[in-house]
Amino acid sequence: MGSLQQPPPAPPQTGLLLTGGGARAAYQVGVLEALSTLRRECAAQGAGNPFPIIAGTSAGAINAAALACGADDFEHAVRRIARVWRNFHVQHVYRADSLSALRSGARWITLLSLGWALARWSRLRPRSLLDNAPLEQLLARMVPLARLPALIRQGHLRALAVTASSYTSGEHVTFFEAGERLEPWVRSQRHAVHTRITADHLMASSAIPFLFPAVALDLQGRPAYFGDGSMRQVAPIAPAIHLGAERVLVIGAGRMHEPHEAGALQAQASYPTLAQIAGHALSSIFLDTLSLDVERARRINQTLSLIPEEVRTRSALRPVELLVIAPSQRLDALAARHLGALPATVRALLGVLGVSIQNSDARGAALASYLLFEPGYTRELMALGRADTMRQREAVCRFFGWSLEQNKPQTHA
Repeated sequence: MGSLQQPPPAPPQTGLLLTGGGARAAYQVGVLEALSTLRRECAAQGAGNPFPIIAGTSAGAINAAALACGADDFEHAVRRIARVWRNFHVQHVYRADSLSALRSGARWITLLSLGWALARWSRLRPRSLLDNAPLEQLLARMVPLARLPALIRQGHLRALAVTASSYTSGEHVTFFEAGERLEPWVRSQRHAVHTRITADHLMASSAIPFLFPAVALDLQGRPAYFGDGSMRQVAPIAPAIHLGAERVLVIGAGRMHEPHEAGALQAQASYPTLAQIAGHALSSIFLDTLSLDVERARRINQTLSLIPEEVRTRSALRPVELLVIAPSQRLDALAARHLGALPATVRALLGVLGVSIQNSDARGAALASYLLFEPGYTRELMALGRADTMRQREAVCRFFGWSLEQNKPQTHA
């Protein structure tokens, strides 16, 4: 009798991390479209959901949840998400009519100009620059969260994680929905909560500070107000790893390393506008921590590779394979070309803060780049995401273990 063959080793658990960035998250959708194309070319459709572990923050949390809710048909889920982003308008995310602008943005700017002392009554205190109530209606159509429990039971999905930041406690909280075997984790100033993901979690995670209102969520039996999960997020990759990912595809919403521009220090001698300061602050929130966390993870991998395997197995640390896909162009500069597509009321509000449509200054457009939910901009970002991914097609196929060789045309002598 022949010896029994050992079954092939199970493929590593693959995680997907989608970061924040408001309208910039359209770039992620282009990356997902390219992944779907490569998957078809490699005849890997039968391999099931390529991302059993999906984690997202801010607008990335919405994309992550929409993808997770279609885990039984990855390509169909990507098409549905792409259709939404390809036809976006700002009114799908926040109110842009004149009356709403007066109720929120104009009042906010007026009080900012005249002094908060005038807001003696709570009814006069605006909660945010913009009213994002339309986003709730969009989520009801785009993200069928009721499907998640069945998808997890059927094995199409291991876990979905959504991160938000608590204004009440100052902590960074990752809410995750998964099977019973996955336990929450606790780290300094951040912890996880095993729960059912709801639209409120997505609204909270994507509540960009100052721009959108905070959202009340239940935390240990008490209500707490949460805002965008990118705030105080010191370890964006950690949720995917805690949930069991052995390799993680990270899709950013901004360049990982901005090049030094010639003459940048002499470019502007005038005092920065509020829009420039706000754009700089949002870039610090959304972009800086990701690049630092990627560098930290790679350093840990390099250190672990120097440790003998028998010693490494006794440590809680383990190497995690990372593939990072991030924009090859400055999204601020792309946004500057599309400022005129914003509704007049939104242009007026941003104009008060220093965003000039006549002077297409990328620094002034940084703030607008998070709010430009218009098809010209989102489609350009999607096209950039597809192109950047295809430029890394060999690395992508190697990461997933896909082979393009089998679909190359055969030559005959």
